[in-house]
Amino acid sequence: MSEQDKTASSVLHKIGRTVAERVKRDRAQESEQDLLARIAASGWKPKDFRALFDRRGFNVIAEIKLASPSRGDIAPGLQPLDVARAYLENGAAALSILTEPLFFKGDIKYLKAIRAAYPEAYLLQKDFIIDPYQLYQAKAAGADAILIIVALLGEQGSAEILRTARQLGLTALVEVHNAEEMAIATRIGADLVGINNRNLKDLSISLDVSLQLRPMAPAGARLICESGIETHEDMHRLHAEGFHGFLVGTSLMRTGRPGDALARLIRHAH
Repeated sequence: MSEQDKTASSVLHKIGRTVAERVKRDRAQESEQDLLARIAASGWKPKDFRALFDRRGFNVIAEIKLASPSRGDIAPGLQPLDVARAYLENGAAALSILTEPLFFKGDIKYLKAIRAAYPEAYLLQKDFIIDPYQLYQAKAAGADAILIIVALLGEQGSAEILRTARQLGLTALVEVHNAEEMAIATRIGADLVGINNRNLKDLSISLDVSLQLRPMAPAGARLICESGIETHEDMHRLHAEGFHGFLVGTSLMRTGRPGDALARLIRHAH
């Protein structure tokens, strides 16, 4: 493996280490018991995020993503609450909100603010979950769904987070990148599976990953295509192959007018 490949393949676990430090700091400020008490006091009941993808058509999870390790700043100057409004006004089925601060310039405060402004919206918290504590944070902030990255957690960790998420009423989007991870998703009982088209070794993106892995998906699972969707032709092709939803972020955010870009993507797809 080249030095470049080694560097790229270690990004995910480097992020994971910083997340562990963040969780340690957060836990020192607010215990799990206090978080659970706050959840109980709020009365928040997450919506059935998976059920969204029983609907026919082009169900887009529009992502609020300000930066990434591979691209740096994506949308300087855009405010998450403004982006949320633009997405919802232009046909988003759901929103994905980055809350990882160091690499993606996210913040759980963005999720809280969007939930307060849009109580009926379907919200996915996009972060690097390594600890059940983060699931309590997600629910307290108003998430309906969370992300499980099999490449980060492995089989045992993914199974534990999935079990805890379901106990809390949160939907888990289980993200896979290859056949081995898809087999893990099947074994742990995932029913909402995201196929990420990004190669973690070299950070390249190909929609062929989704097409190759789709036949291996767990029976009855709803399938979400993630990364690399640029055009209405992409969505048509993937929809015809049996995908139920599409997570689109960078290609919308980088235009500077993500709501308009989403409207064009959806309108041309029908």
